[in-house]
Amino acid sequence: MIKYINKHNNLVAMITGVLIILAFVSLKLLNINSGKYLFLIGGIIGGIPIFVKAIEAIKIKVISIDLLVSIAIIGGLLIGEFEESAVVAFLFLFGNFLEQKTLKKTRNSIRQLVELVPKKANKKLDSGEIQEIPIDDLEIDDVVVINTGGQIPADGKVVAGRANINQSAITGESKLISVNHSMDVFAGSIVDNGSIEVSVTRIGDETTLGKIIELVEEAQDTKSPAEKFIDRFAKFYTPIVLLISLLVFAITQNIKLAITILVLGCPGALVIGAPVSIVAGIGNGANKGILLQGGNVINQMAKVKTFIFDKTNTLTNGEMRVSIVKQYQTILDEDKLLISSMEQKSDHPLAKAMIQYFGKSNDAIEVATVKGQGLVHKNVLLGNEKLLLKNNITLTTSQYMDLYDIQNTGASTILYAKEGVIVAIIGISDTLKPTAKSSLNELRKLGAKNLVILSGDNKIAVDYVAKQLLVDKSIGELLPEQKVTYVKDLQKDSKVAFVGDGINDSPSIATADIGIAMGNGTDVAIETSDIVLANSSLENLVYAYVLSKKTFANVKENIFIAIGTVALLLLGLALGVINMASGMLFHELSILIVILNGMRLIKYSYKN
Repeated sequence: MIKYINKHNNLVAMITGVLIILAFVSLKLLNINSGKYLFLIGGIIGGIPIFVKAIEAIKIKVISIDLLVSIAIIGGLLIGEFEESAVVAFLFLFGNFLEQKTLKKTRNSIRQLVELVPKKANKKLDSGEIQEIPIDDLEIDDVVVINTGGQIPADGKVVAGRANINQSAITGESKLISVNHSMDVFAGSIVDNGSIEVSVTRIGDETTLGKIIELVEEAQDTKSPAEKFIDRFAKFYTPIVLLISLLVFAITQNIKLAITILVLGCPGALVIGAPVSIVAGIGNGANKGILLQGGNVINQMAKVKTFIFDKTNTLTNGEMRVSIVKQYQTILDEDKLLISSMEQKSDHPLAKAMIQYFGKSNDAIEVATVKGQGLVHKNVLLGNEKLLLKNNITLTTSQYMDLYDIQNTGASTILYAKEGVIVAIIGISDTLKPTAKSSLNELRKLGAKNLVILSGDNKIAVDYVAKQLLVDKSIGELLPEQKVTYVKDLQKDSKVAFVGDGINDSPSIATADIGIAMGNGTDVAIETSDIVLANSSLENLVYAYVLSKKTFANVKENIFIAIGTVALLLLGLALGVINMASGMLFHELSILIVILNGMRLIKYSYKN
């Protein structure tokens, strides 16, 4: 019976509302005096689910809001205030309906993520045939085929084909990504055009999407300090309101006044205000590829004044590219072909960057490798200064200065010489992310006071990046434990957020007040972090910062509205301008106001 009543609360509210309307029509329009009994029936029916919840709370030794309203409804019925009892019951039930509706809407981000996981997968058998199987039957190393319009069922690596995919559900990035052989793909991504075969590397809850869903679910159930305070406050506040009501009755013998105090003292808006803001904020972030792991994280992030960054893969792309070419003779197309062809024969880490920059190559040429110096093809040299000196080629003073300047940017250098003459000095380095400078400037505008780079990379490269980004402090050549020491030192002055991606960053991420992991980072970094930026975008770091501040401010606004409403209602009661029914109406309106205020965060957007 209790389960049935709890399940049909909204139906009871509707019936109560209809009875109230019929009662008003009977009494006010038709002058049928018996219409007051419709109020009586409405008060009893509407009160039943509220009474049930109050009794359930008493069983676990909790004096709940439902108990206050129950006493008010029963008291109103006993003294013949049928109309006010029915209206109070309806408004309270309707307020609960609004809360459920709102929380359901704010939790839509989880439902949308869950719906992204396909139920079936097209598995490629050893015979080459394609078999449709349930997603739960997929195993590691299975090969699945995804055609245009299909969803990728599991994380994996492309083993055949080419396609443009939309992975906005995972990264928040709306633009299409082109994928081909050996590239990683995520479950839930949609193939916009093309066809690919994917070897499964992660299934079920272990996929990136599965972990995102798990993190968002955990985050929405984690309470902020404001919510914890409100929970503690409500436990004491409700009994105090009950005692005040009894005291007023004992002094005035006015039971209607005592019951009205119970109604007006309900802290409904206070209880719902913080959770609706937190859940809406987390949902907003999840839809942008930003995973905020709970209300406490939002609270802490909003107060951060110091941001510490690792360099590689955080501020930079983490990929070596040709960053500068100082030419002393024009590099012709034949030079580009020659350079690329020579590098094709090399296994040096910088070769890939050279080939990518200079383009197509010729596999037919013969190249000699001089260990520790570079590559030789006939009268063409591609390597370091030692290789040139060995072949009787010396740099001029100005060329030495150019070499020094390029190396001072943290770049590795390759000298290209032909027929005894230096043609160019080529600098290769890890380049800055395009939005690095603008994002760091935006963090300052939003309230960050201290921007720091702590990196294990060489000091020259770190200082060069720091100079470009105008950060407050930079330190290179650090071991993981040394980074932790610096984090602890900076925590003495302000809340600290550490942004990184690698295994060596995880101790610092765990130590900082807020640990922020780039989504392309290691599992260890992601699992120890408080915030995950799924698309590894620094613009999303800015969004996470401003969203946290906005959500934290929204929580405070809702608390102010809730407490202010109760204070004004009690003042109105003292002045004689508020009664039980009108007080309950204003009380429920305050709940609606805090709900609508919190819901603003669902559609909130920030353009920097």
